[in-house]
Amino acid sequence: MSDFGPEMPPFTELAPGVRRMVAPNPSMMTGPGTNTYLFGTSEIAVLDPGPHIPEHLAAIREKAGGDIRWILATHSHPDHSPGVAALAEATGAEVLGMPAPNAAHHDLTFVPGRALAHGDRLEAPEFELEAIHTPGHASNHLCFRHIATNWLFTGDHVIDGSTVVINPPDGNMNHYLESLEKVKALQTAALLPGHGEKIDKPDEVIDWIIKHRLEREAKVLAAVKEHPQLTTRELVPYVYADVPEKLYSWAERSLQAHLIKLEDDLATTMETGRWKIL
Repeated sequence: MSDFGPEMPPFTELAPGVRRMVAPNPSMMTGPGTNTYLFGTSEIAVLDPGPHIPEHLAAIREKAGGDIRWILATHSHPDHSPGVAALAEATGAEVLGMPAPNAAHHDLTFVPGRALAHGDRLEAPEFELEAIHTPGHASNHLCFRHIATNWLFTGDHVIDGSTVVINPPDGNMNHYLESLEKVKALQTAALLPGHGEKIDKPDEVIDWIIKHRLEREAKVLAAVKEHPQLTTRELVPYVYADVPEKLYSWAERSLQAHLIKLEDDLATTMETGRWKIL
């Protein structure tokens, strides 16, 4: 489920007025760490400050080199937004994003002063960002299109070198696939993920993700047909034979998302916690 590349440099200028910092939270699920992006050089927006890691928040302020006016979060998962409140308190910056849902694995400290909806824009003297609502990985997930470069900053909607976990009930596989098609239709020049390096062939990567998810769905359907009346956990080895057993707890979450999608599509049903074909 993870194939991240080598360690990334902690600070990189990607384009004039677009900089990336990597939070010191590497792991099997976060890869090299959470990417924090800085837009502008005099009046600055910070995207995804990451976990509440004081040294990372201090480094953001040091590297900004100007007035941090806005702080944005792609979504309120623990590796993306907990640093927002402390950074906002230290800088007085306005917080923007979609409010955190009252759901497991969300950072309820993320409370935007300005709630964003699909198509809303942040217009600053040096840059402009457009919010693209991309539910699926999280119901409040936003990508941000940088107008001047036509780059899309994708958070955990699309990441480099790995697929993301879709964790019901807040995560939704149908919504995720629909959001991938929405992103593809934007025809952006590159994807800048929340984990890993810049992706220069957006259509190719998005097509691969959709194909991969649909192939996994076919495996789910075949497993339920061949092994009816199993629980979600019992189905994991049949669907995720290519995944190390130590990752089964994560695989089970995405498997549940596939099963719910198939249930919505009237292909499977669950009775007393066990699945069967309709």
